[in-house]
Amino acid sequence: MSKASLPKGMRDFMPGRLARRNYIIDTIKKHFERYGFAPIETPAMEKLSTLTGKYGNEGDRLIFKVLNSGDYLRKAPQDVLDEKDSRKLTPYIAEKALRYDLTVPLARFTVQHRNDLVFPFKRYQIQPVWRADRPQKGRFREFYQCDADILGSRSLWQDVELVHLYDDVFSALNIPVDIRINNRKILTGLVEALQIRDKEQIFLTALDKWDKIGDQGVRAEMEKGGIPATAFEKFLQVASADSGKQLQILKDLFASSETGQKGLEELKTVMERVEIEGLQKSALVFDLTLARGLDYYTGSIFEVRARDVQMGSIGGGGRYDDLTGIFGLPGVSGIGISFGLDRIELVMDELGLLDDIQAAKPEVLFLNFGEAEASFVWPFVQQLRKRGIAAELYPDAVKLRKQMQYADRRGIRYVIMIGDREMENRQFVLKNMTEGTQETWPLDQLYAKIKA
Repeated sequence: MSKASLPKGMRDFMPGRLARRNYIIDTIKKHFERYGFAPIETPAMEKLSTLTGKYGNEGDRLIFKVLNSGDYLRKAPQDVLDEKDSRKLTPYIAEKALRYDLTVPLARFTVQHRNDLVFPFKRYQIQPVWRADRPQKGRFREFYQCDADILGSRSLWQDVELVHLYDDVFSALNIPVDIRINNRKILTGLVEALQIRDKEQIFLTALDKWDKIGDQGVRAEMEKGGIPATAFEKFLQVASADSGKQLQILKDLFASSETGQKGLEELKTVMERVEIEGLQKSALVFDLTLARGLDYYTGSIFEVRARDVQMGSIGGGGRYDDLTGIFGLPGVSGIGISFGLDRIELVMDELGLLDDIQAAKPEVLFLNFGEAEASFVWPFVQQLRKRGIAAELYPDAVKLRKQMQYADRRGIRYVIMIGDREMENRQFVLKNMTEGTQETWPLDQLYAKIKA
């Protein structure tokens, strides 16, 4: 048995698979730049203190900690070691961590480089993140996020812009989606109306699991957290009402909640502005059960679901009004969305939308008949490359059968053979591997024949 293996939740990518992923990335990147976003990158590791406390208790638990260099146990007190409590031991042995998402590092980046940025600052970032999650379909421990964020503006036109960005990207990828929208202020207003203000985080954490565990599972989670069953029943009455009635019910509930009223107003404004132009293949849908469990959201929140495939969310995001404040720069409102590359790829695979995407390969292979012949054909290989045609010389003068098998397995369309006779007559033999035809032509027509 081979000893070569990977940790669970990590993956290698073959050339064909990577070509499909790069197609998705290039499509997303093209639209990011069309909307005026500029790229940045941040390091894989951040200070552990930068990341903790931003994602809620469950998120903090999934952060990959990085052990300190050298004798990492040296600074740990003996009494802490004896307790064998990993939570108490962590501050002594791990000062760094792999980034959990791209948003918190963006906030740190913005504060650190604020004097060099132009606000509103529109950035996109396409990099891997890591989460110590249980691997399953569509959920990995290392995966890519493709984020677009705007910092320095509270305008709701930014919310509208990001809805249209979602629609443009998924329409270009030919994936019909529902863009679900809610507002954290609406959820805060609900918490106030249900008189469970001190249980808000428990309420949001449980609500965030609605799609995974259903209403009965959420009920159990809330009751376990001390939320009265009557409060959940009242929420369920609103959530199960027809979409047309929900907003009116909420308006009545929020008679004494300024925060809830503000959330409804923001939601209505965003949805009306999106309707000015309308969407292509997407639908914008109000979903009261959408919570987005991360602690830093304060306004609009989004989640994207593919219509024709059973898959979790393939995108999500929202507004965060003071994430930079924890790093010493208060008052910088931000909003951002993320595209889940890995799940988008799984959706497109299931829909057959990536079947025609192939790995890069040579269009032309020159066979190798020996050192003299290889030296003769080498300038022609380089000439084709300089003219934009992918060409390759087989490196070894092995049996022709092996070289032809290589061309066939790589899917190379044209094979060129130049032996002693062809060199003497200034000719080349062109074999079309797709059609099985073979012709001899003058060497000075090589580029023209390949291009044709």
